[in-house]
Amino acid sequence: MNMLLLSWKYLVSKPLNTALNILLLALGLSIFTVLLLVQDQFENKMTKDAQGIDLVVGAKGSPLQLILSSIYHIDFPTGNIPLEEAERVSKNRLIENVIPLGLGDNFEGFRIVGTNHDYLELYQANFREGAAWRFPFEVVLGYEVAQKLQLKTGDTFVGSHGIGSSSHKHEEHPYKVTGILEKKGTIIDHLIMTSMESVWYTHDEEHDHTKLEKQVASSGFPEAEGERDITSLLVQYRNPMAAVQLPRFINSRSSLQAASPAFEITRLFELLGVGISFAQGLALVIIIIAGLSIFIALFNSLKERRYDLAIMRTIGASKGKVFLHIILEGIILTFLGAILGMAIGHLFLYLLVVNNEQGSLAGFTANFFLMEELWIVVYAVVVGIVAALIPAWQAYNTNISEQLTK
Repeated sequence: MNMLLLSWKYLVSKPLNTALNILLLALGLSIFTVLLLVQDQFENKMTKDAQGIDLVVGAKGSPLQLILSSIYHIDFPTGNIPLEEAERVSKNRLIENVIPLGLGDNFEGFRIVGTNHDYLELYQANFREGAAWRFPFEVVLGYEVAQKLQLKTGDTFVGSHGIGSSSHKHEEHPYKVTGILEKKGTIIDHLIMTSMESVWYTHDEEHDHTKLEKQVASSGFPEAEGERDITSLLVQYRNPMAAVQLPRFINSRSSLQAASPAFEITRLFELLGVGISFAQGLALVIIIIAGLSIFIALFNSLKERRYDLAIMRTIGASKGKVFLHIILEGIILTFLGAILGMAIGHLFLYLLVVNNEQGSLAGFTANFFLMEELWIVVYAVVVGIVAALIPAWQAYNTNISEQLTK
């Protein structure tokens, strides 16, 4: 007697009850799946994008906002800082290297970042085609930007003012694509990179086209005529002592602000942890309700099946097989719920990523499987076994003669 097939046949005979129990459990487990996928990718993304950056220096404001806007490009900058003061800070003996950033424009929602070639080296970027910019208004595209916008080397486009989508376009100076990067799985996949001079000239009221013939700075700070601003500096320490002294020095003795990516991201994880704990609690409540629903369904069905179970015993089924028959029903229900829940979780994350390609979920994917997801299946099966224990025990103790007499 195939107990697994028998248990399956009984569940199929009541499709509505079975589907409801599976769906209820799947909803709870899908929340766990999404949290696992997002938390794993979020932590990896944050760590990978900030690698090699010890400090961010920018305008006074929220340190976390400064980190998010300058490293992860998912928030608005805290403001601009004078180039002269940025250069003065960069000469500190505790600093090994600085990379200036100029933000403020976008093209089709993808941010245009003014910087130098050191920014490409920071993320160990490799070119799929073309080369880095040499003159103003030449740009390098991240892999995802080129893929989404269907751009290639030699193409031109016009940037728009603002971090997000904007109606005001800088039509006086179109950008020309000189290079496209290979996929790196970091933030540069979603950026349009150009020289700092390009960002300055775009916003000049007087458009001096003779400037376009001069090569831009490939490292350090560009030469500036008059007063210029930048958005922020990415700083690399010269020695461990800098981590103690430099942030305090900048924050207390200049009009600038220094923020540590390691500290701010740790604080962000703590803030997100509250929301994650709440979502996990909600998922746990749904799973408990699903377990109770399975228990009630099996318990109530047992009243209708006592005669059937008694017949099974008379034709040779042992008490153990009857016990196993009920347990298998619980396991089948929860196993299918776990598979459906993981599928819903991956689908939900996919829809989130598709609708947020240029936001905080940029670079996330739903097309992978975490080993931790196996514990979801194990947890679901345990819920099924626990929910089926009492009905299975009652089936085990079924009195054959009494049931047949009734």
